[in-house]
Amino acid sequence: MKSSTILKTAAIFGALAVGIGAFGAHGLKPLLESSGRLETFETAVKYHFYHAFALLALGIWTSVKPEMQKTALSFWGFSLGILVFSGSLYTLCLTGVTWLGAITPLGGVAFIVGWLGLIPLAAESKS
Repeated sequence: MKSSTILKTAAIFGALAVGIGAFGAHGLKPLLESSGRLETFETAVKYHFYHAFALLALGIWTSVKPEMQKTALSFWGFSLGILVFSGSLYTLCLTGVTWLGAITPLGGVAFIVGWLGLIPLAAESKS
């Protein structure tokens, strides 16, 4: 995976996290509080941010060490995790469609896969 692709994706996800977080804190706060979903929305934003930062770090790491090749697993794990974990929680909070809670753990698994995908990168960076 090219570092420029990873960095662009991190930038987009980071910008979206700021926008969605601000919209939730200001525009949606009364709705989220009345539905009892404010904490869920905040969890979605936190994990969204954490993994946008993880993508940023991955992009920087591959910029510094361009010979590293095994970045796709982490890139896709973090990206799909944001889309599925945070995305399902955002949608749940805004629509009240509770079956979406059933797919949220799949996003969590994607995050875990992304983090585990860093193990070969660490080994590769030693060489």
